[in-house]
Amino acid sequence: MNQYLMVKEWQDGKLVINQPAGHVENNESVTEAVIRETKEESGWIVKPIGLLGLYAFTPYEGADTYHRLCFVCEPVNETNDPLDADIDSSHWLTYEEIMALPHRSPLIKTCIEDFINNPIISISFLSDQHLSPVPTSQK
Repeated sequence: MNQYLMVKEWQDGKLVINQPAGHVENNESVTEAVIRETKEESGWIVKPIGLLGLYAFTPYEGADTYHRLCFVCEPVNETNDPLDADIDSSHWLTYEEIMALPHRSPLIKTCIEDFINNPIISISFLSDQHLSPVPTSQK
């Protein structure tokens, strides 16, 4: 039985389900961000093993467009670290359990169904070789 790591978080005063998500910090690789954000939001340390896809979502007319890179990860271990302030809890849930809960965005269902139906892109597809700035003396 496949289970997916999900977080319950507050959005506009309502408790909704989401995949751990966040932003990439300056000079941080995408995979480093996946590991950091997943730990901060779910309390789990994970190992990214593949890229599932790239997604875009505009929630309403005039709203910012969100771009999501969805990764497939292996769980490494759970920590006892406190979760981000807006996160209520984290859970491993089945597809059926997830579909029965209110979602933060339609990307949740899309990503899970893509995992079920589509191939995973190798993590080697990503390149971080130019992540760090070139020192001024080497330009």
